Amino acid sequence: MGNLLKNLIADDVLKQNFEEAKPSFNKQEALDEANRCLYCYDAPCITACPTGIDIPSFIKKIASGNMKGSATTIMESNPVGASCARVCPTEELCEGACVLNHSTKAIPIGDLQRYATDWAIKNEQVLFKAGKENGKRVAIVGSGPAGLSTARELARLGYEVTIFDKKNEAGGLDTFGIVPFRLPKEISLWEVGQVEKLGVEIRTNTELGKDIFADELVENYDAVVLAIGMSKVPMLGIAGEELAGIYDAIDLVERTKEGHYNEGFLGKRVAVIGAGNTAIDGATTSIRLGAENVKILYRRTEAEMTAYDFEYEFAKQDGVEFRWLTTPKRLISDELGHVKQMECVKMELRDPGKDGRRRPVEIAGSEFIMDVDIVVKAIGQTRHTEIIDSFGLEHDGGVVKVDPESSITSNPKVYACGDVIFGKGVGEAMVVSAAQQGKETALSIHERFNESVNEIAL
Repeated sequence: MGNLLKNLIADDVLKQNFEEAKPSFNKQEALDEANRCLYCYDAPCITACPTGIDIPSFIKKIASGNMKGSATTIMESNPVGASCARVCPTEELCEGACVLNHSTKAIPIGDLQRYATDWAIKNEQVLFKAGKENGKRVAIVGSGPAGLSTARELARLGYEVTIFDKKNEAGGLDTFGIVPFRLPKEISLWEVGQVEKLGVEIRTNTELGKDIFADELVENYDAVVLAIGMSKVPMLGIAGEELAGIYDAIDLVERTKEGHYNEGFLGKRVAVIGAGNTAIDGATTSIRLGAENVKILYRRTEAEMTAYDFEYEFAKQDGVEFRWLTTPKRLISDELGHVKQMECVKMELRDPGKDGRRRPVEIAGSEFIMDVDIVVKAIGQTRHTEIIDSFGLEHDGGVVKVDPESSITSNPKVYACGDVIFGKGVGEAMVVSAAQQGKETALSIHERFNESVNEIAL
């Protein structure tokens, strides 16, 4: 059998591992859970949702069979509500606030949200209409949750909106950066389609600084929104990092989202460096690519890891091992220039640093060797400083400074939202938070132009 045929068979077998891990509710399951809801007045679950979805209302619509009304209620508040139904840490947000936690068990709000939005997807529903044209043009750089949310709201308010994105498809993080067995690509692309149906133009394969330029956007549009997210995983900064077998976790996930499964992980020993959600994605992806053993190495303890609890549990169920208080020092090559071992050192936590977190410090003489075939880096992300600088914006190491009330940057014509304003170690970067920031940015733009109109009228 030729190598090409073998690869095709391997791809087909591994593809099954990337199908959505959790099934959607069937009709009876959805009705049973919807009918448990108390439909609280002044419901705490609404307050706990960053986008303020009227949760009792959408659940009651499921119970009464008004599926389009349910999906519309969700998407009205959250333009990426179908994606968030799958990736939100609901146990920390809406479900965590459910009053039934004190008596029986919380309403599975995320699952019901998924049921309603899945119905809209399967039935090809168009949920919103564009507003009356107001003659204003807005450019948005980046088509992830924040950019899409901004565009959706502006289009409904009558703005002519153009989104620019360097990828070949829109959707940003949701389309490319979250593992397909949790968030299939087609879910994000449906949300993109909902925005396009409002008349928003999305120009993919368009890179800022190459195909378009910052001064061009500022000059030709009434407002510009920077929603570019974050960039690649940084270097580990250890010897041997140039060896073959070193992966960026974000690139690895993106390749699986694009249908590339035969990555050479079959039967291999994998070490993932980091303990955030991206590290979990890198580890669980490695398992599904056929790795024999996957370890997550983290220089702090379980208590300090930044991954969501449900992500952590998911990884453990997949058989991922965790090595706490452990960090790599150097990578060791085989005769072909491929990583074969990793020298690690044990750590201990000392007094907190400026960020309030206890500082990990190496324990002298604790070095040891670990056999590895593949190393996956997941130690955070770098920033798009070149893009930010091209607009001449004030920033702190790539975190754009904005007025918290208006989302306006140091350039009064440029707004920013999403991960590009997410402070290092401050708050939590969530898809749902980016969606809310997009809504708020759109409203800020609209209020500003309305103020201008009122001033002219006076």
